[in-house]
Amino acid sequence: MKAIILKQNLLDAINVVQKAVMAKATLPILEGIYVEATDILKLVGNCFDLGIEYTVEADIKEKGSVVINAKMFGEIIRRLPDAPVSIEVLDGSKVRIECLNSYFEIKGMEGDTYPLPPAYQDEMSITIPEASLRDLLRQTIFAVGTDENRKIMTGALLEADNGEIRIAALDGFRMAVSHSFIKEDVKFKVVIPGKNMNEILRVLDTSSDPITVSLSGSLVSFVLKNCRIVSKVLDGEFMNYKSYIPAQFETVINASTKELIESLERASLITSDDKRYPVRFNISDDTLMVSSTAEIGLSKEQIKIQNSGANLQIGFNPRYFIDALKVITDETIKISFTSSIGPCIITAAEHERYLYLILPVRIKNA
Repeated sequence: MKAIILKQNLLDAINVVQKAVMAKATLPILEGIYVEATDILKLVGNCFDLGIEYTVEADIKEKGSVVINAKMFGEIIRRLPDAPVSIEVLDGSKVRIECLNSYFEIKGMEGDTYPLPPAYQDEMSITIPEASLRDLLRQTIFAVGTDENRKIMTGALLEADNGEIRIAALDGFRMAVSHSFIKEDVKFKVVIPGKNMNEILRVLDTSSDPITVSLSGSLVSFVLKNCRIVSKVLDGEFMNYKSYIPAQFETVINASTKELIESLERASLITSDDKRYPVRFNISDDTLMVSSTAEIGLSKEQIKIQNSGANLQIGFNPRYFIDALKVITDETIKISFTSSIGPCIITAAEHERYLYLILPVRIKNA
């Protein structure tokens, strides 16, 4: 095998496929990147739960394949000059890397033994702009659970029906749901590991290019212009998240997203232990008082709001609120409170394309 490729194009490919490579594996080949030269150059990383294939244009001198340790490969290419890179396989597995005056010979592994992601035959698929899928993920995956005893909650629900695609995530204290419209009228529901969703998000950008999302048995794939990501799905039934969304509210306010984030971040400077020292909301007419009290001291400040309900005192873990607000791009948000001890709902003031539910923390004299 021999191929010549621009350094930056090769580095971009390595950075993507590395996300699916095991850092420490019982078999050394699983710590490697599979490189195959045919009419194009293909790089693959696979940890069985997640597989990523990335193709890139190259000048192919000789066809073949090899597996190169991912960490070593990435470090070498990252430090090469910004010029064409030659990759050549000698004697079956020895890899020669040349770039201008730089020269490396490293030990590789034969490509025939690498466990490639399974061949894919999709049962059903949808298409969505890359930027739209990126937004759906960004607006939800922060709420994925981490408790391995509740495995299904360590994943995010991806479902499609009635011309919509939705992603939902919850961890027992908060919930995030976001949806977008699609052209296909298909119906499916899968739960994808949250760690895989995070890696998929890191690959996506703000392009309007379409992504094909396909489902086949226990696998779901995301096909971009030059990249295919394959993820296993979690077994089990995801919670009926819609049943947790309240229908009636005691207090509904509109507030500036930016002002509330900044206020909560200042209040969080006092609350080193978010669970022990929650941030308190005191809603009185058209004023929201955000305050925090801890052993170290206290903070408080007022924000102007629009209030269409009763006055209310309620406490929250500030981190949960900040996580939700930071992924909202709208200038004004609507917060709907059921009571001083019930869940609240955060949406944009003008639409409900995304929705966040947060449980309060009990506070004294609430």
